[in-house]
Amino acid sequence: MKKAALHNLGCKVNAYETEAMQVLLEEAGYEIVPFSEYADVYVINTCSVTNMADRKSRQMLHRAKKQNPDAIVVGAGCYIQTKEEEAKNDPAIDIILGNNKKNELVPKIEEYAKNKGMTTLCDVVDINDGTQPFENMVLSKTAEHTRAFIKVQDGCNQFCSYCIIPYARGRVRSRARLEVLDEVRGLAAQGYKEIVLTGIHLSSYGIDCDDTLLHLIQEVHAIEGVERIRLGSLEPRLVTEEFARELSQLQKVCPHFHLSLQSGCDATLKRMNRKYTTEEYENGCRLLRAYFEHPAITTDVIVGFPGETEEEFAVTKQFLKQIHFYEMHIFKYSKRQGTRAAVMENQIPEEIKTKRSAELITLEEQMSQEFRSAYLKTTQTVLFEELVNIQGRMLYVGYTREYVKVAAESEENLVNRMITGFITDKIADDLLYMEIQK
Repeated sequence: MKKAALHNLGCKVNAYETEAMQVLLEEAGYEIVPFSEYADVYVINTCSVTNMADRKSRQMLHRAKKQNPDAIVVGAGCYIQTKEEEAKNDPAIDIILGNNKKNELVPKIEEYAKNKGMTTLCDVVDINDGTQPFENMVLSKTAEHTRAFIKVQDGCNQFCSYCIIPYARGRVRSRARLEVLDEVRGLAAQGYKEIVLTGIHLSSYGIDCDDTLLHLIQEVHAIEGVERIRLGSLEPRLVTEEFARELSQLQKVCPHFHLSLQSGCDATLKRMNRKYTTEEYENGCRLLRAYFEHPAITTDVIVGFPGETEEEFAVTKQFLKQIHFYEMHIFKYSKRQGTRAAVMENQIPEEIKTKRSAELITLEEQMSQEFRSAYLKTTQTVLFEELVNIQGRMLYVGYTREYVKVAAESEENLVNRMITGFITDKIADDLLYMEIQK
């Protein structure tokens, strides 16, 4: 039996596609082995969100060829899509698969194998020509035991000034609702209790097919066996009063919302070509907190965007304090070739970006601790995911509906079980301890 190994770089959508490609390989008779082991085929699903992501993608492609020079190395995904010519000239890559071509993985491997020694086999379409359909890939299982990520949308029409993704993923394409529901039913029947709906720009779901994200969530909510629903990153303007109210009536929806921010200063947001104001963002958070009890609101923040003055950074920092997030992902701005921001004036020196990043990371840690502390001495329900050795003790670890990490001790197997207990203590900065109710 031939062996195949896969490696994923980048976002949850990429992770979903990598698992779907693994299913295709398994169905074709391949044994799946860890990427660090010898394999006949290596598949690297690449990322291009930053220059560093490009570099990591190249490194993994070269590592695969070094592990087995005779292996077929497949480069797929966003780096391949945006750097097609560079990939063609890379001797480490045998097969180049752009976005919307990942379903062709097995036939392309077979074609290349029949003509071993041929030049690089390349299959990249113009993802931006407006004619590309949603590439339907289906999961019957996932590497996780309790949670399944479902890709329901691809592409982005936003064109933020720092972002290459619309060029890598193309225009918005929504997956047919009935196909989503069929996949969710199949995964629920396999025992997956938590469904995460994800996409490149999830908030755009339905704009190309007369549907809405809210309608999709309502339909998923009705599926038997699904006990929790989480959502990928949302645009602030999606959170209207109607959206928050209707969502709050769906008991399976977890009160855990990632609202993309990037900056808390309107002048910076305008240069970023973000299509909302801080007032609109704050209103979205206010609505979620009005309709959900203590919702976890998380976000992304870019520091050191071109032209960001000390005053603008101070405005952002104050806004972050005002919103008081559960978690923030802090990124230092990095030039991305091919974007408008890369040629903007007043690029910020690296040492200033590092200083600002450190300030916000400290703030994030403080706010995150405060959010978690609210759960001490409360009763919570946790979906446990794995058994882990923590400080010399074997503890089951899982998450509350708000995605607060919790550990518990039990002689019974708790994996993939919803357990209610009392939060007694904090045993690490990001981990609470629960006593199980008898």
